[in-house]
Amino acid sequence: MISKIVTILVISLVTIFHCVYGQASHKHPNVLFIMVDDLRPSALHCYGNSMVKSPNIDALASGSCLFTKQFAAIPTCGASRCNIITGNYPRTKAELTNEASVATLSGKPKTDDPRTFIDNLKRNGYYTVGIGKISHYPDGYVYPYLGQKSDKLELPYSWDEMLFDPGKWGNGWNAFFGYASGNNRNALRNQVKPYEEADVDDEGYPDGLTANLAVKKLQELGKKDQPFFLAVGFFKPHLPFNSPKKYWDLYDESKIPLTPSPGIPKNVNKASLNESGEFNQYKLGDEEASLERPVSDAYARKLKHAYYAAVSYSDAQVGKVLAELKHLGLDKNTIIILWSDHGWHLGDDLVWGKHTLFDWALRSVLIVKTPGMKHEIKCNKVVSTVDIYPSLMELCAVKMPHKTDGKSFVELLKNPASKDWDNVAYSYFNNGITVRTNRYRFTKYFRDNEPTIELYDHDTDPYENNNIAAAHTDIVKRLMKVWDKGNTGVYDKTDKNNF
Repeated sequence: MISKIVTILVISLVTIFHCVYGQASHKHPNVLFIMVDDLRPSALHCYGNSMVKSPNIDALASGSCLFTKQFAAIPTCGASRCNIITGNYPRTKAELTNEASVATLSGKPKTDDPRTFIDNLKRNGYYTVGIGKISHYPDGYVYPYLGQKSDKLELPYSWDEMLFDPGKWGNGWNAFFGYASGNNRNALRNQVKPYEEADVDDEGYPDGLTANLAVKKLQELGKKDQPFFLAVGFFKPHLPFNSPKKYWDLYDESKIPLTPSPGIPKNVNKASLNESGEFNQYKLGDEEASLERPVSDAYARKLKHAYYAAVSYSDAQVGKVLAELKHLGLDKNTIIILWSDHGWHLGDDLVWGKHTLFDWALRSVLIVKTPGMKHEIKCNKVVSTVDIYPSLMELCAVKMPHKTDGKSFVELLKNPASKDWDNVAYSYFNNGITVRTNRYRFTKYFRDNEPTIELYDHDTDPYENNNIAAAHTDIVKRLMKVWDKGNTGVYDKTDKNNF
């Protein structure tokens, strides 16, 4: 009798567990993929910045593999996100633009092979949900800045659900450039500051609504008898650097250090940099950025203060999502990836923005946690965003449908010091191609402005302040062979989508 009661009790408990955490019994783990816009690694405590308050991302890193040398293939939002989703380096100039997914994925017919890794997961039994900015458009639908939301998905065939809560801003683009008043940069015709601190709660800006929506969706997904892929895209710290006042109050502006790269690098043409055009669109900024001179120290500190506050705000939203994942017990069978689409110059090399082939713009955040990981692993190998697709498929026990440009780094999660790794990442922009190795960054530009070859030795020049190509022709010759392998021909031809 007792044995029968015990059996019934065990069956009941198993049934309850299966109902609440049904997918946990599957061989495929869940995936929580968090994307943070314009977040440079050196703006996180876990990447070595002791000033920045990022406790939730730091806590995630403490039980994950933190990649210290992960590089975006393209230093602009839409192109970088298309790159990670497809796993391929660009072959056409359209793939170098923010409209990369629109040009290559949106509106295209369904193919036998999935066009994105999300589509591949969906075809292999995953329930796929996107919330916020996953590709380029902030709610996943294609429409102009000042237009009405359309019904055209940027990533067709990828999603079971594509969600966003625009709140008082009304639609995705308004929210993306939103201010606490409910207005936005575009409607105000750029007559705004590039930063704002408002005495509002977290839901006073869009990312707070995104976090709340993700929490609710996790509660639903936890009851499904199906593995899930949930992608959550947070806007901040993308411009404008807006966040609730409580996050500004975390910092003493007077103590924020200035850049270690205050001018244009030696032996570098200005054509290798950018004029901070995105930043200068904010017409009520205190000063305009220029390659002719730096902004004042006081304004540089104010802008970095605003950026750090936006990072802390985003960190708090990440924390809410991770806390709910753990509260539901889903963390036991969920792969967590936190990734930023590229870096950002905070006055480094006189630039306020991305869009360069320097480490400031290309190095991005990558933190990977697999079920069972308990301690931090630091991986100093050079990896690229194209490596994430095959790595994720291996972790999910899902077959790669076709060959991509990347290589799975799953072995590095087990042995970060593995010698069986190429330590090479290629990036493309500004009429140039660059290759990053463990020690060097080597760049060649397709232009008339000399010099067109740049070489930086990270052992002696970690901030890439001195182009030494002319003095080290032997290294240039050796690295040119490595560079050649990454030349996809993107600059050798034109295409009809040449934006």
